[in-house]
Amino acid sequence: MIPHTIEIHGPEFRAMHERVMEVTALTSRLNTLPFDDEAGKAALFAQILGRPLPGDVTIYPPFFTDDGRNITFGGRVFLNQNCTLLDNAGITLGHRTMIGPGVTFITSGHPVDPADRKLYLTGAPIVLEENVWVGAGATILPGVMIGQDSVIAAGAVVADDVPPRTLVAGPKAGAVRTW
Repeated sequence: MIPHTIEIHGPEFRAMHERVMEVTALTSRLNTLPFDDEAGKAALFAQILGRPLPGDVTIYPPFFTDDGRNITFGGRVFLNQNCTLLDNAGITLGHRTMIGPGVTFITSGHPVDPADRKLYLTGAPIVLEENVWVGAGATILPGVMIGQDSVIAAGAVVADDVPPRTLVAGPKAGAVRTW
């Protein structure tokens, strides 16, 4: 897992880059297997995740990640097809979490300041508590915690924590500051 900030030209970044290249090759193979090739999918998921995919977790390919080893699954988690989990800072999917198609989780980014943007990578973990439903095409940004039983509407961009038993919807974009 990446700490909050790493130097792009440093050894941690180089190691992360090597893992991204390895996992990109593995997910490319996963995403071309016949859907009913359970043994092939299980073998590739074990390499991608660094451990076997739990038997009560369902992931429909295509599936994308940049590391895979920093994803924690609760029981009975479901990920629909075409999801992206950029997990370098860690992603936790609580028990009975349902993830719609085309959902993106992003745990890393870059500083806003242009002088630092190409020098550093920043990151913060994403945590979904138990029984969360994330609708199709939603994007969950670094550092977000989504409370138990909450629903993220399709297409929502979630940049702030979501309290338990809450429905959130809509885009987040808007001018925040200028420089």
